[in-house]
Amino acid sequence: MHLMMILTALTVAWSLRHSGNHLQGSWDLRWRRSLFLFLFPPLLIFMTAIAVLFMGPQGKMGGVHTGWWSYELALILLGFFAILCISLAFQGCQSVESARKSPLVNIQGRQVRLLNTDAPFAGQIGFWHPELVVSQGLLQTLSPAHVDSVLAHEQGHYHYRDTFWFFWLGWVRACTSWLPNTDSLWSELLALRELRADSYAASQVDPLLLAESLLMVVSNSSSSVSSEICCAALGASGSDRLEQRIEALLAPPEPTPEINSQSWHSFLLAFVPLVSVIFHT
Repeated sequence: MHLMMILTALTVAWSLRHSGNHLQGSWDLRWRRSLFLFLFPPLLIFMTAIAVLFMGPQGKMGGVHTGWWSYELALILLGFFAILCISLAFQGCQSVESARKSPLVNIQGRQVRLLNTDAPFAGQIGFWHPELVVSQGLLQTLSPAHVDSVLAHEQGHYHYRDTFWFFWLGWVRACTSWLPNTDSLWSELLALRELRADSYAASQVDPLLLAESLLMVVSNSSSSVSSEICCAALGASGSDRLEQRIEALLAPPEPTPEINSQSWHSFLLAFVPLVSVIFHT
């Protein structure tokens, strides 16, 4: 019976992810749908494994004897998830330590870490309290006004704690890379994250300046400078999303998508497997 629960959870997770091929609509709708399709399937698998582990290998469920095989499978699955989390956290700490080796300087009233590289780069690196890192190449490439627009964009990432939340989403991505559309949904979430930071910056600086800065940074950026782990960089969504971001900056502003309590109601269904513990004897 426990094995049936695991297989059902895997089937539902696969089916939901397979349905996330085409995400269209408003900014807010894309954000909520992408987050649900990305997060709900692994959460369902995780809760099912916890339920099986909690019930143990002994006893009956629905009149059917349980066994060690499903219990061991759930234990291996949760152990694999834990190892991935520790590994990503270690890499994130390494990124933070590497950033802190750069000198701390004052740029336009902001304390930033100055990275010694000619490639233009700006990003928040860290967890809940990330540090702002900019490169010498960025300061040499952009004018002070353009630099200010880039710093406003990065302040948007800090405001929404993107490095912290996307660390956990990155862990989910690593755990369920075998599910369909994982990479496409991840790219969509990254693009929406950058659009949100762009919108935040556009409320403080000239959107045209930010669009020009984005064009110059992305066209001259080096992929070796930044890491996706605990890092929210100006060009994180890649050059393939550049046109979309520039059009959004030049168009009338849309309401910024916010995650409220109602947005999480649908995720409660992922906890249904925990109810099965009641029927285990």
